[in-house]
Amino acid sequence: MKTWLIDTGPLVAYIDRSDPAHEAVASVLEPFAGQLVTTSAVVTEAMYFLGDSKGGAMALAELLLNAGARIEESTQPEQLVEAAQMMDKYGDTPMDFADATLVLTGEALGALEILTLDRRGFATYRTTKGKAFRQVLR
Repeated sequence: MKTWLIDTGPLVAYIDRSDPAHEAVASVLEPFAGQLVTTSAVVTEAMYFLGDSKGGAMALAELLLNAGARIEESTQPEQLVEAAQMMDKYGDTPMDFADATLVLTGEALGALEILTLDRRGFATYRTTKGKAFRQVLR
C-alpha cells in the first residue's frame, strides 16, 4: 500500500475552502487510496490553525478518521531530543517541530513521499541516512 506523509498546510488547505491551495490539495488528496501518516505535532498545529474556523477542528478530526489516517506519537522525551537535534541541523532553512517529527516518522517507516506546501523545506530536509523526500504536490 502506498504511504504518504501529510503536513499541516495541506490539512488546513483541504478543510478551508478559501485557502489558495485548496484546489491543488483536493486534486491529489481526494483520489488517493493509500495510507496517510502524520504526527501528533502536525495534528496539534493544524487544530490550532483551524481553531478560529467554525467547525474546522471537527472537520479535521473527521477527515483523519474517515481517511483511516495513522497518527504517530511525537512528544515522548526521546522523540523531543531527536526533533530538537533535527531542528538545530536545519536551523538555516528553518525547520519547525512538526516538520522535524515528519522527517523522523518518514525515516522510521520508510515513507518518503510527502504531501506538503513547504516545498523549500522538504526539498532540503533529509533523513538521518541522507534520503530525500518526494513531494507529491507539484
